[in-house]
Amino acid sequence: QVQLVESGGGLVQPGGSLRLSCAASEDIFRFNHLGWYRQAPGKERELVARITRVGGVNYADFVKGRFTISRDIAKKTASLQMNSLKPEDTAVYYCNGQLIVPSIKGSLEVWGQGTLVTVSL
Repeated sequence: QVQLVESGGGLVQPGGSLRLSCAASEDIFRFNHLGWYRQAPGKERELVARITRVGGVNYADFVKGRFTISRDIAKKTASLQMNSLKPEDTAVYYCNGQLIVPSIKGSLEVWGQGTLVTVSL
């Protein structure tokens, strides 16, 4: 079973930094893309950043210039470096991957269990 496991969440003060990591159980080239979503209390889950199979990246407007997504192919990980954190960045952050499934000529969404990021004094 394909798994994505997040790590790196925690409590940080406003203006601080955190680095989230997502470890895949499969070769990351098996995914069309890997990315990070977040869900704050009472709000819908939203895309934060995504990196495609060929290395293209895109970011939500609210994190541009502050967050950076990257990947390590050998380690099968996708990371999210978060700088200049704000209280409104507080949320559960989920790793997401769109797994290519040749047998169905399609893809499946895979989610991690989530990691909590709290930005507070």
